[in-house]
Amino acid sequence: MTEYTTDNNWVTLAGKVSTALSFSHEMYGEGFYGFILAVPRLSDYVDHLPVTVSERLIGGVDLNVGAEVLVEGQFRSYNKFTDGANRLVLTVFVREISNRTEEVHNPNQIFLSGFLCKPPVYRTTPFKREIADLLVAVNRAYNKSDYIPTIAWGRNARFCQNLDVGDHLKIWGRIQSRDYQKKHPTGEVEERVAYEVSVSKMEVVGDEEESGENPQQNELDQTKQ
Repeated sequence: MTEYTTDNNWVTLAGKVSTALSFSHEMYGEGFYGFILAVPRLSDYVDHLPVTVSERLIGGVDLNVGAEVLVEGQFRSYNKFTDGANRLVLTVFVREISNRTEEVHNPNQIFLSGFLCKPPVYRTTPFKREIADLLVAVNRAYNKSDYIPTIAWGRNARFCQNLDVGDHLKIWGRIQSRDYQKKHPTGEVEERVAYEVSVSKMEVVGDEEESGENPQQNELDQTKQ
């Protein structure tokens, strides 16, 4: 993985293009395009993740459906007004892209350094699996922030119960997609896809570290299935 040392948000994905390239938007005369990248897990499940790439980066890169692609960039969010309400939209914003996937050992990696902006929601599944949902705000240039839904499991989830809004977190994991159904007041059921970061390792950053010292940190490391 190319580790952008000055960044608090970096992603590496390797997979196959599963949808045709489509125009997304234009900014300052620069066109951006989107596609879905199919990224395999060890469990044989495949995450289908949204990717946004500048027209300036796609020359010479095979982005036809079925092509193998390596993407490096950031996980970003923005609000989109649909159906009378704001909806959080997530995408992997590309910094580098190529067809050189043979060098990748882990096809789905993400690192975030941000701040907890809502109280964690801790719960257990009917099968007694512990889960905690977090929303993490990651600062970006020009006074912007990305709001990233994050999910922790097991002892990481238990630890999250002790976190407070405003805590500075470092998170390592992977991006996952999850299908769900949205039921509207009319009774209509809409099929949707949610995207979130599944935590494999988490640290709470202390005041001493933020000031440049080297304290002992709270750290949890958990191997994901």
